[in-house]
Amino acid sequence: MNPSPSQPRRGRRAKLIGSVIAVLAMAGLGGLAWYLTHQSPASGPGGAPGAASGPGGVGGGRGGRGGGMATTVGVATAERTDIPVILDALGTVTAAATATVRPQVAGILQKIHFSEGQLVKAGQVMATIDPRPFEMALMQASGTRQRNEAQLDSAKVTLERYRTLLTQDSIARQEVDTQAALVKQLQGTAMTDRAAEGVARLNLSYTQVKAPITGRVGLRVIDMGNLVGSGDANGIAVITQLSPIDVELAVPQDRVPDLQARIRDSASLAATAFDRTRTTSLARGEFKALDNQVDVQTGTVRAKARFANGDQALFPSQFVNLRLEMRTIKDAVVVPVTALRHGSTGDFVYVLNAAERTVAVRPVTRGQATVDKVEVKTGLKAGEQVITEGADRLKDGAKVTLPTDKPAVGAGGGRRRQREGAPK
Repeated sequence: MNPSPSQPRRGRRAKLIGSVIAVLAMAGLGGLAWYLTHQSPASGPGGAPGAASGPGGVGGGRGGRGGGMATTVGVATAERTDIPVILDALGTVTAAATATVRPQVAGILQKIHFSEGQLVKAGQVMATIDPRPFEMALMQASGTRQRNEAQLDSAKVTLERYRTLLTQDSIARQEVDTQAALVKQLQGTAMTDRAAEGVARLNLSYTQVKAPITGRVGLRVIDMGNLVGSGDANGIAVITQLSPIDVELAVPQDRVPDLQARIRDSASLAATAFDRTRTTSLARGEFKALDNQVDVQTGTVRAKARFANGDQALFPSQFVNLRLEMRTIKDAVVVPVTALRHGSTGDFVYVLNAAERTVAVRPVTRGQATVDKVEVKTGLKAGEQVITEGADRLKDGAKVTLPTDKPAVGAGGGRRRQREGAPK
């Protein structure tokens, strides 16, 4: 039996209807997936659309210009306060003075009058060199001076006698002149003898090796009984002055003009030394001096701060974190650093409209900053609220909620479900 011509047409129609049904089914699945992923968190447990799309709902048409969900954000209030301008730098503690104690005469080290690590004062005797050879040299110089001075006195008496005879025309003038020359010669010899005696006395005093500066003595490098002299490289000991003490730091060349302006004003800049963790303050001092040239390799200028260091908290060659207080900006408008954002047109903040729970983009000009605060020079007034958290998901005019706001579902959706479930 041959098929009728209508049978092929019915087969094609069935295929077409099946394709349409498949497309509609896929569209329905896609719409369901979009609804499940984009429905408002404020919707009721049963997913009632009225709770999400009503006028007061979070995801309604007034939730933002884009019609998206409201974002929960953190806010802070711009306030007026004094903000310090701080220069932080890594510093190295250096002794204000360091001296190697060396004997100035050669001899046998007879006594040592200090202990290792002891604090000594300038002029304190630290060691004694055998003084006997120098005492003998002083006695010899004194004897020579006394002998030549006696000859000088005798020559002066003879010269006066000759001058008396010359007035009586009893002696030749040549003899008087010769005697006068002898007196001058002996005067020069006496002066030389006095100098030699002074040198001998000075060398004898050098047998008492004294501390040139006040400070702490390091480890002893030589023992008693050794022959010492002024040519010894290590000397007897090294004294390091610990009070006061200096900290050297590197100032970026961009901050040098600001620092120079404060120096010209004769301002006293407070300096604080912290430990490596920047948590413990070791000492407080003040800025001392600025170098006269820029290091071309680092682009910095060396500077120095001085500390009293009465408690010996700073030690030479110690690394510290130095904080230099340049100046203080009075009544500055500040916000948390997390509130300031940067865009293609410059810095800006999101300002909160508390009544409408919306935000607005506000261009601002930033100023000085601390660890957690930043100064806003223009564009913001004290008392305005700015967004500090959640700003990455915002745009101008976006709807926001605060952590202290009550969920909308608790006020309207719950009552609506209560009315729907109430017995009639």
